[in-house]
Amino acid sequence: MITLLLILHGLTAVALLGAVSHQAASLFFRQTTPGGAFVSRYARVDAGRFTVPVIWLYLVVFVLGSVIYPAYRVDVRIPFEELGLLWAVGLFEIKEHAGGIGVFVLPLYAVAWRSAGDPSTLTDRRMITAFIAGVVWFDFIAGHLLNNIRGLA
Repeated sequence: MITLLLILHGLTAVALLGAVSHQAASLFFRQTTPGGAFVSRYARVDAGRFTVPVIWLYLVVFVLGSVIYPAYRVDVRIPFEELGLLWAVGLFEIKEHAGGIGVFVLPLYAVAWRSAGDPSTLTDRRMITAFIAGVVWFDFIAGHLLNNIRGLA
């Protein structure tokens, strides 16, 4: 069962990574790149349409991670400590805290995107989206690195 949850956690995280990356690219690169460039085509999306999916995907990834966490605590963290891989334990702790902070920032993210048509809130939307995207990218890379060292599956 843990393996299935870990796969769902990973697949949902990939979807979240794609959604928040599209949204961030649209905010930062939409007007700054030539029309035919790859980045321009990637950024040519309605960034506001990604807000609700990002929130829901973030929450699903967080909940699945929380369900998997007790198995990680017993089956992975203890061997990390026994092997002296304290940097890996610390990396997971940072990953865990960043994800938790991201959950508490989601309401601010939702409020910032509620006024997506208002040009005066563009900087707010850029900063909060960049923060959420940074958390998602960091957690994704850290999670895969730690799983490659010693995973649950």
